[in-house]
Amino acid sequence: MYAVIVTGGKQYKVSKGDSIYIEKLDAKEGDKVTFDKVVMVGGDSTKFGTPLVDGASVTGTVEKQGLQKKITILRYKPKKGAKHTQGHRQPYTKVSIDSIKG
Repeated sequence: MYAVIVTGGKQYKVSKGDSIYIEKLDAKEGDKVTFDKVVMVGGDSTKFGTPLVDGASVTGTVEKQGLQKKITILRYKPKKGAKHTQGHRQPYTKVSIDSIKG
């Protein structure tokens, strides 16, 4: 059984036992989280939502809160001598999927 959930403005295909990296959630490590925005539930019979599947939810456990690798942003204007360097590390939450109800 699998499901397609929406969180952080993105869609993720998940099944039981998967670990996914999603946009940062306001939860501590070990907390249970529930995703109510389920677009599709698949398995023996497939259910599509219009736009969401009624009564479907996905629960998971927060494994880790962290920051991704640093990316470097460089702004450069030729013939002006202007250079600006900036770094960014995007925060994420690692969630392991426990169950799919649909």
